[in-house]
Amino acid sequence: MSDSFRARLEDRFRSLRHRNFRLFWTGQMVSVIGTWMQSVAQGWLMHRLTGSAWMLGVLGFTQFFPVTMLSLWAGVIADRVDKRRLILITQLLALVQALVLATVVSAGVIQPWMVLVLAFAFGCINAFDLPARQSFLVEMVGKEDLPNAIALNSAAFNVARVLGPAVAGVLLATAGEAACFWINALSYLVVIAMLLRLDLAARVAAAAAPARDSLMEGVRYALATPQIRNLLILLGVMCGLGFQYMTLLPVYARAILGAGPGTYGLMVSAFGLGSLLSAIVLTRRSDRWGLRRNLQIALATAALGMAAFAWSRWLPLTLAMGFACGFGLILYVATTNVLLQLTVEDRFRGRVMSLYTFMFIGMSPVGSILAGAIAQRFGAPVATSVCATVLLGGAFWIFYRLRVLAAREAAVTVAPVGQSERVG
Repeated sequence: MSDSFRARLEDRFRSLRHRNFRLFWTGQMVSVIGTWMQSVAQGWLMHRLTGSAWMLGVLGFTQFFPVTMLSLWAGVIADRVDKRRLILITQLLALVQALVLATVVSAGVIQPWMVLVLAFAFGCINAFDLPARQSFLVEMVGKEDLPNAIALNSAAFNVARVLGPAVAGVLLATAGEAACFWINALSYLVVIAMLLRLDLAARVAAAAAPARDSLMEGVRYALATPQIRNLLILLGVMCGLGFQYMTLLPVYARAILGAGPGTYGLMVSAFGLGSLLSAIVLTRRSDRWGLRRNLQIALATAALGMAAFAWSRWLPLTLAMGFACGFGLILYVATTNVLLQLTVEDRFRGRVMSLYTFMFIGMSPVGSILAGAIAQRFGAPVATSVCATVLLGGAFWIFYRLRVLAAREAAVTVAPVGQSERVG
């Protein structure tokens, strides 16, 4: 191995030089493998119990709606408390949720309403966990290595997104849904152990302003900062209306392709492989213009992949288009995360990342219900095509905004940073 190649490789993984991040990253990867196994098994379970595309939409709504309700308040809490302690609490609660789900399925008493109630509980936990985890990264690696840490965190998530569904597909066909839920419960023990091993400096408590005032201060800051405002609004539209493919995957596997749980797991893993590639791409150093161009490329790729996926009846093409779609979607989301975290002031980081969580996940309930309703009335391909159209519209909007920004920067060669409105 040449010295130059070794240097490039070390640079791609530079955040892992930080012991705390290395422990956190390892624990997260194991835990998220279990989470993906539970997610795949939960969707399969609901479709097996009801045979309804509409109920899959209701399941997605039920799991994401708590994020809509709670994530902004969670950001206020994340800016005030020890983030490691908050993450430990959320992981312990998620462990309990997984144990309850595994128990009722193993006992053979599971009903659709129980799946919905437990999905709602998981959504409540996630509403606090996601902003805390996103804003915690900078405490482990510092601002210099933050973009790389975000990329590697995304890579861990997407390695899990490949392995988890693949294993879940095998277990669903051989051992049933309960096995996936039990393994997910065990996976939380790993991340809890890693969090307890972190060696962090004592955190200075933030001033305890009234929670509502603190929340509105964060919202006003985001709205008054054009880079942050534009990124968040676009993210909300894309995720709310364009990212609803996961809701309908059981329909594609069972009803359209006439396949079993193994094929369902393969489909989710194909999206995950594409997502993993996008995370690897993001580990390289990029300037702000390179990151902006990523947004356009990502949404265009995702739109074209999703449109072809919607109408494919040939499994190899379905998997290939799922790969392309997964690449585009996660490249877009992770790039948005990097741009936001490079722009935000530290004192607002938790609240801005809660806004990111709100737009990324909290806008999904409306999209899930809409996708389920369209699929029930017109079929899953039509619903997925609507999502693809939304993503393509986002790609065209970014193309337009980048041209405006390029012309503005060309006309004004010297301007204070942040004075002009920009995509990100």
